Amino acid sequence: MKSQHVLRAPGGLSLRLDVRALVVVALLLLVALTGSVLLIGTGDFPIPAGDVLRTLAGDGKPGQEFIVTELRLPRVLVGLLVGASLGLGGALFQSLSRNPLGSPDVLGLNQGATAGALVMIVLFSGSATQVALGALAGGLVTGAAIYLLAWKQGVHGYRLVLVGIGVSAIMTAVNGFLLTKADMVDAARAVVWMTGSLNGRDWDQVRPLFALCAVLVPLVLGNARGLRMMEMGDDVSCALGVRVERVRLLLMVSAVLLTAGATAAAGPVGFVALTAPQLARRLTRSGPNLVPSMVMGATLLIVADWASQRLFGADQLPVGVVTGVLGGAYLLWLLVTERRAGRI
Repeated sequence: MKSQHVLRAPGGLSLRLDVRALVVVALLLLVALTGSVLLIGTGDFPIPAGDVLRTLAGDGKPGQEFIVTELRLPRVLVGLLVGASLGLGGALFQSLSRNPLGSPDVLGLNQGATAGALVMIVLFSGSATQVALGALAGGLVTGAAIYLLAWKQGVHGYRLVLVGIGVSAIMTAVNGFLLTKADMVDAARAVVWMTGSLNGRDWDQVRPLFALCAVLVPLVLGNARGLRMMEMGDDVSCALGVRVERVRLLLMVSAVLLTAGATAAAGPVGFVALTAPQLARRLTRSGPNLVPSMVMGATLLIVADWASQRLFGADQLPVGVVTGVLGGAYLLWLLVTERRAGRI
């Protein structure tokens, strides 16, 4: 059975539909939305799923209205947006580098964003907004440095990954140095932020991240054809009319902004950007899987946040701890698989 169909419209227009990818996206959306409803109902004051849905529809009790719309809904929306941003950013980096290890976690973007946040916390005792802006600036500066250092008649595959690993090591050392210079209060605040958490997130984090995604997601999807062509190699892409370096730079900047924005909103949530595109690719059996990766990232983060609140009793873990454990195990499995296949 074919998984792809072409719809033809009058005037010569055609649209290719990947049925398998559409089914995967639909199922992931169902899981993400179901998990979101359950997550909104989870807490010291549990709310049944039916009451959550009625409250979201504007027909809830006053007490439930406050808990749902002011306390828990913003947290869930931040989780969905952060997961989607990391999934899409990871898919872009892995596709551009043509390497399953080409994710923001490995390339050092998370560490760069962390360095920017630590500068604001340790040196300036900045507010939450200033810390978020510092993380965004740190991610952008790190992304620019990686791109410039990896440039040699273009940016290609393993060079990008190797430069990113080197930059990641440097930024990790910088972060360690900043922590040693912090006083006890600032150091404790920094460690909490570095874990990656959705605790305490409100509408102030939802609005800017939503605006960022509203601009970047259509821009990225509009260049999906060029990205797909580039997976066949730069020479073939140029022959097909793709402006390779222009598209690559545009998509890399978009990926850096998505990753930095997600880190600014929730801290460095580890390994979602690495695992979401790979899981999406294995489910759809195609690439570059931008939309499936985005939905997979949102689903993973919501499920991980639900697990962090429900599976460890009274000890609620930050979501970054759960994704770090699961993502680290997946990374080890991926390295073993790649080594057996002779690709590393």
